[in-house]
Amino acid sequence: MAFTAQDVKALREKTGCGMMDCKKALTQADGDMDKAIDFLREQGLAKQAKKASRIAAEGVAYATTTADNKVGVVIEVNAETDFVAKNDSFMDFVKACAQTVMEQNPADVEALLALKASGSDQTVAEMLQEKVLTIGENIQVRRFERMEGACVAYVHAGGKIGVLVNFDTDVADKPEFVACGKDVAMQIAALNTPYLNRDEVPAEVLEHEKEVMRQQVLNEGKPEAIADKIVMGKINKYYKENCLVDQEFVKDNKSSVSQYVNSVAKQLGGKIAITKFVRFEKGEGIEKRQDDFAAEVASMVK
Repeated sequence: MAFTAQDVKALREKTGCGMMDCKKALTQADGDMDKAIDFLREQGLAKQAKKASRIAAEGVAYATTTADNKVGVVIEVNAETDFVAKNDSFMDFVKACAQTVMEQNPADVEALLALKASGSDQTVAEMLQEKVLTIGENIQVRRFERMEGACVAYVHAGGKIGVLVNFDTDVADKPEFVACGKDVAMQIAALNTPYLNRDEVPAEVLEHEKEVMRQQVLNEGKPEAIADKIVMGKINKYYKENCLVDQEFVKDNKSSVSQYVNSVAKQLGGKIAITKFVRFEKGEGIEKRQDDFAAEVASMVK
């Protein structure tokens, strides 16, 4: 029995599956719509597609490095509930994704999904589909970042926050360097610092802050002649709060982060400089579903 493009479209609307999967199902079923639906259900694709429409804002942010700390990855993989983060099968998938990124350096999430997963004959997409079916939740690989060079990774609160920090150093093989890197990563996790240093603050952000500060000073009744001088003092405070290297080091508020890093470098007889960092917080920016239990019950008894 032949089928048309309209049949493919209708099957897609009924099941939520992809166009190519629907076309394959109709081919297998010789154009019979009911048999095609059964085929998709048997393959688990209809079930997976239905789950894919559900909001995934939980899961984990995970960071790791190679044994020699020369390549690092931070990745976020989302699921529907926080229970999944405690699931060994889910975490095995997250770690396989991170390992694949480290080894094969994909350009983006789409490219990652198409790759053979590290240590597996399956692609990452096939492995993902399998996890959706076995775990029973929508699971999405949301984002990742890969760095080369001296890297230190830190995972906070069981995957709530993942941090990866990159350094320019000649003492990467020293355990004291790794400990220093962990301290820096923990600072980033705790304070959610937006910029590495003053040069990274965009000019438009700085000008906006200056204007707000200047207006605050004038509103306080300070003379306009000294307003700019006061604003410069406030800008220095802004740098100390928003630039990692200028921040007070949380473990010793008598030192800045850069002073702490320099002191460790001096002790080791080498150099250590922070060059880049990435902080992923699980679910940030995703609008979480707000279930109204009372409304749900009320709708069921109408």
